[in-house]
This record gives sequence, C-alpha cells and structure tokens, in this order.
Amino acid sequence: MTAAAARPLSPLVDEVRAGLSRPQKELSPTLFYDRRGSELFETITHLPEYYLTRTERSLLATRIPPVIARLAPRTVVELGAGSAAKTRLLLDAVRASGEAATYVPIDVSADFLRETASRLGEELPGLTVVPIVADISAGLGLPRVLPRPVLFAFLGSTIGNFDMHAAIALLRRVRDAMCPGDHFLLGVDLQKDVRVIEAAYNDSAGVTAEFNRNVLRVLDRELGATFDPDDFEHRAHYNSMAHRIEMHLVARRALEVHIPDVGRISFRAGESIRTEISCKYDRASVERLFSGAGLVLEAWVANEDPAYALALAVRDTK
Repeated sequence: MTAAAARPLSPLVDEVRAGLSRPQKELSPTLFYDRRGSELFETITHLPEYYLTRTERSLLATRIPPVIARLAPRTVVELGAGSAAKTRLLLDAVRASGEAATYVPIDVSADFLRETASRLGEELPGLTVVPIVADISAGLGLPRVLPRPVLFAFLGSTIGNFDMHAAIALLRRVRDAMCPGDHFLLGVDLQKDVRVIEAAYNDSAGVTAEFNRNVLRVLDRELGATFDPDDFEHRAHYNSMAHRIEMHLVARRALEVHIPDVGRISFRAGESIRTEISCKYDRASVERLFSGAGLVLEAWVANEDPAYALALAVRDTK
C-alpha cells in the first residue's frame, strides 16, 4: 500500500478516470497512503483483530535470524517500507552477522519515508539508509550499485493487494533487479477461517473504515474532487471463490461527484467503489506466483496460528 503525493497529476487523473468508468468502480490502494493514511495503517497494525503484523513479526523474530546469518546480506531492500517497524528485526540480524548494512526503503509516501529513514539512521549508527520514493506497482527506482548480496523484502502480505497478473509483473521486476547470491523474502497471509480474516478488516474501533474512506479525502485534496466521505460506508467481505478479501466504499444514497479533468461520476444507492483486494494464499499458489516471475522457492517458514508464511526465493537460473 502506498500514496499519491509523488505522482504526476496527469497519470493520476487518467488512473482515476479509468477506474471509476469500469462497471465495478475501483481505485488503486496506493491512494490510501498519504501521511494520514500511513498513520492510520500503523494504528491498524496494532489492533487486536489485525493478526497479520504480530504473526509476521513473531516469525521474523524467531525463525528468520538463522536464515539471515546463513545468507549474510549486506543490503536490505524493502518494498512498501512504511514505518519499517518489522524491518528492524531484519536489520538487527544483518548487523549481528558483522556485515556493514545498507537499507534501501522504497515507499510512495515521501514524508513518512523521510521520517523512517531519519529515525533508523539515529537508532542504528553505521547503517547506511538510501530512501527511494517510488510506486512499486510502476517501478523500483533502485540505485545502479548496491553492496551485495542483497536481501529484497516485501512484507505484510502486501503482495495480496495485487491480482495474479499484477503480482507476477511486480515480482518479475524484483527478479530482474536480483543478482546471483541475492534472495527475496515475501510475507504471505494464508487461507484460514473466514471469520478470522473478515474480523481483521472490520475492526470494532472503526479504524479500517476510516482508513478506507481516506482514499476519498486524498482525491478531494489532490484532484479537487467533491467526495463527502460520510456519504460512503466501509464494507469488507471475503470472496471464497477468489480467496481474497475485497474492501469497498458503498454509497449510502444516490449521489453525484465532480472531479475536475475527470467529469461527473454518478452513484446509485448501494453502488460501490472497490478500493482494495487482499489475496490469501497457500504454498502451491505462492509457488505459481514465483514460477511466473522467474523465481524459485528456496525455503518456506510458516506459522499455523493464525496461518501466515514467509517465503524465501532465489532467481530461476534456467
């Protein structure tokens, strides 16, 4: 998940026009992540219903340090870095191996990224931090030269925000940036009891609902749109056929919104904008993703309660 602040206006206009013209209106989840959206998401990660962060963090703390010691990376490149809270576990493990560490966080939210880089630089003396503002769905923007080997990391099961085609395209970009000796660590949320999954996206405090409606505030600010977020209800449900959560904003009444350079968008009462998908996986579906992107699964580190996994991959040499 990532933000609109770094985007040129014209591509954003084109993207919004195309998304809101589809039979199922949709907006990219990258639009959630302005400063406020990033802060709301950090709050979500601490909610009791949102098991993903604490389950992944447990795996990173208990199962990954021996892996890092074996791989001995000199650089950690993190896609969709956010606050880099969990990445600290990776960086501590790299530094414990005695290697001089370079950290390259990539995120679309420039302000949030700048603060993350500054904080880590202060907390971890000797760490070289090279922040990159980029929308990972379009490109990584990596420096040409990085200390090798590199551990690429994409945590939080954010890969689930992409459908199969887009996920493979993103992983292919990672694969193309890898050299022999590099590895890729992917966090994936696994298929489980639907009640557990749906609760994580419908928290009792209403933070996820506020996070969802924030996309409308971003459009009002960035494009001069006339959305009233209170006109839309948050709804998240599990699509069992597609094995994914779908997050929607549902119009409470018939209404019309004007977006300069896009036009007038009409909504029927009950009509929705799909703002996010979050795919849930099993080992076979992750292996299919990797195969399509030219990657090979090297290790599978899983936790069953609730089900979550870290998948370690290398480039396919064929």
